[in-house]
Amino acid sequence: MAKYVDNGPMLNAYPDSMGGTMKDIVEVLSKEEFRDVFQSFYILPSIFNTDLDRGFSVIDYSINEELAQAKDIEDLGNLGIDLKLDFILNHASVLSPQFQDLVKNGENSKYADFFINWNKFWDGYGDMTPEGYIQPRQEYIKDMFFRKPGLPILMVRMPDGRDVPYWNTFYQEVQYKRPDAQDLMESIGMQYLAAQRLSERICSELDAGKTPKDIDFTGYEKYRDKAVDFLESNRRYLGQMDLNIKSDLVWEHYRNTLRALSGYGARIVRLDAFAYAPKEPGKKNFLNEPDTWDVLERVRNLADEFGVSLLPEIHATYGEKIYETVSDKGYMTYDFFLPGLLIYAIEKKDGEILRKWAQEMQDKKIRVVNMLGCHDGIPLLDLKGILPEEDIQEMIDTIVKRGGYVKDLHGAKNMYYQVNATYYSALGEDDKKMLFARAIQMFMPGKPQVWYLDLFAGRNDHEAVKRAGAGGHKEINRTNLTMDQIREALGKEVVKKQLELLRFRNTNPAFGFDSRLTMSIDGSVMTFLWENEGHTAELKADFADYSFTIK
Repeated sequence: MAKYVDNGPMLNAYPDSMGGTMKDIVEVLSKEEFRDVFQSFYILPSIFNTDLDRGFSVIDYSINEELAQAKDIEDLGNLGIDLKLDFILNHASVLSPQFQDLVKNGENSKYADFFINWNKFWDGYGDMTPEGYIQPRQEYIKDMFFRKPGLPILMVRMPDGRDVPYWNTFYQEVQYKRPDAQDLMESIGMQYLAAQRLSERICSELDAGKTPKDIDFTGYEKYRDKAVDFLESNRRYLGQMDLNIKSDLVWEHYRNTLRALSGYGARIVRLDAFAYAPKEPGKKNFLNEPDTWDVLERVRNLADEFGVSLLPEIHATYGEKIYETVSDKGYMTYDFFLPGLLIYAIEKKDGEILRKWAQEMQDKKIRVVNMLGCHDGIPLLDLKGILPEEDIQEMIDTIVKRGGYVKDLHGAKNMYYQVNATYYSALGEDDKKMLFARAIQMFMPGKPQVWYLDLFAGRNDHEAVKRAGAGGHKEINRTNLTMDQIREALGKEVVKKQLELLRFRNTNPAFGFDSRLTMSIDGSVMTFLWENEGHTAELKADFADYSFTIK
């Protein structure tokens, strides 16, 4: 096995992205074509026991047996591939054992303070509404950022019949049992024919999207209260409930999670949604300072016990310099600027913006994971402050013309967040541009992360978006490939040459976090030179015709 550099390339995929299971992915990575190509594998969190959001709603951190087995992870290690895994710091699934215990036992639950009781949090800072939740006063909420319209709460029915609001930043869904005639006879004491007719009406109106209190009980008014209570008492939930970081049990959960991830072979742990975790009345509710950094430092102390490095994930504009703050505090960070900057440089046929950004990373010793495509699309919000607004908009228009989708920031118009597209399609499905982009990624500072679909020159999947329905825009870049499709793709030059670039990057000792990088531009040609202990690697990339040479 070749000697790896200390920041070799990292594959990025779901456990079912290549063939359908982790066993299939191990089979692919065992092929001769992949020898010495990847040092790491970032497996997205549907590798765990999860329910929603393609893995980001974690029930617990045990392995999802439908997609993977412990042996698959062991086999990856035997290939010399370590892992990057997700730790969802801010929330856990409604179906987590902790939340289920709370629903079952209410205030008597061991986990009564594991999640954030909205009314306890806001006690003294607002006024109780008839619906049973506190509406915070304007001076405490005016600067707060929420991920969705309205207050981020889920009303949860307790064993004593009370509805209690809990903090819910992300997804939620309330499901109501569809009663049959016997349900209504037993719970309300109705005669059979009346129960049958009312149950049909209730089911029809629930299917139409009505809540129990909005159902038309005309003709059955005397049964209304008992019927509504039956429906509310039997409701079920899906969603991601925010954790109370002031609870000792939450920190015990954090420690147990990091121990589990380390045990799977994780060397890097990505902290998802960490900036939402610290909450205080009146603060902005995202990246509160210094609270966020205090929490992060406490998590790092736990991570140090288990020998894992933390990678905080946060999107912010270049002008805010959050990437610099994260780096100054001793963490790796994501280079969310490279994907857009590289498309911009390729379309403008000018690498100067890349040279400036790479030089800044070198000068400030910013350690990054860089990338082109990923499961979430191509970041755009991040580019504000490094590119003019009109140039960002021009790039958006170009990618959309090539079949991409624009996602506005949480519904706010003109507050763009990302474009959803495969990187290959964003480049016009041009093999030469794709290889040019990959070559530059290999020579940019950082540990390169490679989205599986871009490696196989995947095109925008508009049919997947249609199948997914509302909110399914991200499926454009998440196509699961069959083993036959992978075998076919491995015969394409654009795939073969990417693999060659990755192998070169992974095994040439000139690369590394502490290696020396110098760059220059002569006309349309940009030169990267990496040097380390007598080893060199040089890329000459010509933005005029997208040709390049490596030596």
